[in-house]
Order: sequence, then structure tokens, then C-alpha cells
Amino acid sequence: MRKTILLAATLTALAATQVSAADLPGKGVTVKPVQSTISEETFQTLLVSRALEKLGYTVEQTNEVDYNVGYTTIAAGDATFIATNWKPLHDDMYKAAGGDAKFYRAGTYVQGAAQGYLIDKKTAEKYHITRIDQLKDPRLAKLFDSNGDGKADMTGCTPGWGCEAVINHQIKAFELSNTVEHNQGNYAAMMADTISRFKAGKPVLYYTWTPYWVSDVLVPGRDVVWLQVPFTSMPGEQKNVETKLPNGANYGFPVNSMHIVANKAWTEKNPAAAKLFSEMKLPIADINAQNSRMHQGQSSEDAINAHVDGWIKAHQAEFDGWIKDAMAAAK
Repeated sequence: MRKTILLAATLTALAATQVSAADLPGKGVTVKPVQSTISEETFQTLLVSRALEKLGYTVEQTNEVDYNVGYTTIAAGDATFIATNWKPLHDDMYKAAGGDAKFYRAGTYVQGAAQGYLIDKKTAEKYHITRIDQLKDPRLAKLFDSNGDGKADMTGCTPGWGCEAVINHQIKAFELSNTVEHNQGNYAAMMADTISRFKAGKPVLYYTWTPYWVSDVLVPGRDVVWLQVPFTSMPGEQKNVETKLPNGANYGFPVNSMHIVANKAWTEKNPAAAKLFSEMKLPIADINAQNSRMHQGQSSEDAINAHVDGWIKAHQAEFDGWIKDAMAAAK
């Protein structure tokens, strides 16, 4: 009799599990995430993928593409989402690929993303450099010349990134074309060279953003300083965006937020995923900490997955709340 009761209980539990799996809103639906080639964006992307899997979706491996390609691919329905839509930095790409007519963007995933220009503190203090337009002076610009052409070498953006258009625009607006060279290429490789120059005691000039590991190595205030700009000047869709802060300081870029952007038609058919995208939030300090661990060597696929597991475990109630709300939206 006891064995019969136990068997019945086991079968009931198994049936309940099967029913609940069948009832998951994402069952039978495939998700195709995309992200840029910046490996430090993997953490944010995988966290979204993990939540989607909890809802029953089959999530493919993330495809790395240039941002422009990412937006056009999502708009065409050949990819599902990107978790690192910078607003307003990516506004031109977002609009060019179809804007709100093609994309679903609700809620704010990450807040407080800063970016701008920095130089080493030693040179800043010795020559009293506080603003980037001071580099119109050929004598000051030459301090940052690393290839002997007399112009300041700025470590800048990988071609195709949102910052590329802003930097090129500002070099012209601040009359720096004759004295500052915007060096472009593989950002991580260029920054490795920049850090080597800094460690050798040479002046450095570069663009960076947060969240990213660079500011854990070259620490603002200790090793380097942010440069201000003479006035607000932004290109394209950002032309009316004010970059001056309430305290009067102006670092040339507005503080950005990051959003999950998905194919609009897909989210209309998948209200659970749409609800999830609108609710997920990730503190910028947590991204900085994870990116720092990657820079220290924990950058394998297994390591990043472990970081995602650890974050979910540490925020289990919040994560479960997203899933619960998403499930409710599907009914």
C-alpha cells in the first residue's frame, strides 16, 4: 500500500512538472540574440537569455555583429534582441534601421553610463590641461604624439560604434582637426598599447566609457582625469541633447542609459518576453565588477556563465519576480 501511494505521488509530481513545462509561454519558440564584438557585453546579454530560458524559450548562442548590422538584423526579423542599446548614443542607428515602427523598447536595463575623453593626471597637472580644446595649441597636442607626426594621438572608437560619429563631429566642432588624430581600430588592442604607454610614463589621451574595465586599470582621479569640452555639440539625432551637467561641468557626452531592444512584431506575439524586457534591471556597478573580473582572466565562456549564475543567485527574489510577472503577462 505504501509503495502504491509513493508511486502515485511520484507520477502526480511528474505530470505536474510536464504540464508546467508545456504551459511555459516560450515553449517551441526560438530566440536569436545579437551583441557587438565587445566581449564585456556578454554578461548583460546572457542574463537576458537565461531569463528567457526560464520562460521556456529556446535561446540560440549569441551572434556577434557590428551594432549597425545588429539593428538592421533585428528590424528584419532575422534576430530577436540586443541587450545593449545605448540611448541616446545609438539613436541614429536605431532610427536608420526603422525606429519605433520596427523595434520594441520599454523600460531601462542599465542607468548611468558615462563616457568621454581622458588624459594622464601627471601631464594634466604639469601643463594645466582641463579641457580638450586646449589641444588646439600645437605645443600641447605634441605632448600626446606617439608616431612623430606632431599631432596628438587619441585612442578612439572601433569603426561602426556609436561613439565614432560623436568623436569625429567634436574634433571638427572644437577645431581640433589640425592637431588631434582620432585613431581607430580594435579598441581593446589600442587600449592595451595606451596602458603600456602610461606604465612607461608617457602621456596618454583616449576615449572610454563606463561600464568597462579600463577605468579599473587607469583610475580617474588617481591615474587619469576626465577632460571637459568648451560647449555642447552632438551630431545627428543627438544634436539637441544637452551634455552640460547640473553642476556646470561638461564632458561632451550625455549620461546614457542602456535598453533591451527587440523585434516589435516578435514581442507582439510573445507578451511574456516583452514584459520581461521591460522589467529587467542591472546595476552598472555589477557590470563594472564583472568586467573587471574578465580583465583579470575570468573571461572564458564558462567563467562568464558562472558570473551570470552568481548574479542570479545573489538576486534570486528579483529574478523570480521578473519571471512571475512575465508568466502573468502571457495569460
